[in-house]
Amino acid sequence: MNTHASVVVIGGGVMGTSIARHLAAAGVPDVLLVERDELGAGSTSKAAGGVRAQFSDEVNIRLGARSLEAFGRFGEEIGADIGLRRVGYLFLLSTPEEVASFQAGVRLQNALGVPSRMIDPAEARRLSPLIRTEGLLAAAFSPDDGHCTPEAVVHGYAAAARRHGARILGHTAVTGIERRGDTITAVLTTAGRITTDTVVCAAGAWSRGVGAMAGVDLPVQPLRRQIAVTGPVPGLPPDLPMTIDFTSSLYFHAEGPGLLVGMSDPDERPGFATDTHERWIPRLTAAMEHRAPALLDLRRTGGWAGLYEITPDHNALIGEASSVSRFLYATGFSGHGFLQGPAVGEVVRDLVLGRVPFVDVTPLSADRFAADAPRPEVNRV
Repeated sequence: MNTHASVVVIGGGVMGTSIARHLAAAGVPDVLLVERDELGAGSTSKAAGGVRAQFSDEVNIRLGARSLEAFGRFGEEIGADIGLRRVGYLFLLSTPEEVASFQAGVRLQNALGVPSRMIDPAEARRLSPLIRTEGLLAAAFSPDDGHCTPEAVVHGYAAAARRHGARILGHTAVTGIERRGDTITAVLTTAGRITTDTVVCAAGAWSRGVGAMAGVDLPVQPLRRQIAVTGPVPGLPPDLPMTIDFTSSLYFHAEGPGLLVGMSDPDERPGFATDTHERWIPRLTAAMEHRAPALLDLRRTGGWAGLYEITPDHNALIGEASSVSRFLYATGFSGHGFLQGPAVGEVVRDLVLGRVPFVDVTPLSADRFAADAPRPEVNRV
């Protein structure tokens, strides 16, 4: 294969497929998405599926809220059922510092039109009756948040991109990026050479290697996260919110008749391993015993491991490289990438077309680290 594309999108997860769909729908000809595996086979298919706008960073709030709107009309606009459940996100807060931080976040969210609110422990337990409230000081809740099915979003966007004329190459790895000076001239793949002058890196945890091919430093590290799935929960409330014990990072939401349960592991070291292990279970069990002892009685029926794409300040990289012409990137979302996929696809489309996006993503440029201007996100799991 020796072909041409006006834009080559690298990565077939939610970011890549959203970007491809937005570009093609805007009339950009010859959009080509390249994915080394199946669509969504990387981090997207391993995501917990949460969607929210409860962030501490204004850019993330805007991206989250815009994406929630897009998820809400996904069936009508894209033509796919993504299993969206607007049951809300509930953050459980156990320290004065957490409470103060989330109070500030709620004020900012409300100013931007997000209907989040602070609630007391009693209301938190009414919303999420599997928890215990001992030691809880407060909680933050937004009814517009919820969860949906990541694979359905990816395949919905991919189908829509194809309908608008985009091409998708699966099982095709990128092996190099050719440049003439600071101008991209081609992308090399296992299926052949693709001439192009515009590349969008949406390769998730693998983005640092893709950036290096173009001479661009994308400070992204992969970090394994594990998820467990339980058997049926008797009397499971149909509107159980995504519940997060912020101190321990324990979280759970309904998954069929049971629960999907996850938690961060401070002992995990960066790397591309995605096999499951039991080393996190004692810490998970302790967190359940403290905050949701009802979960201890549930039978674990399955689970999986996937990769977070971590940046130094746990916030995304979105922008265009300053050292190489027409190398754009949307990566490093540090756990909140899936939920921002629709809005980021819109933003990257506008950057490619030279338009002004609905939100200024300049603070999320990869250059911020060289400039010693990190942009930390506090509300992360």
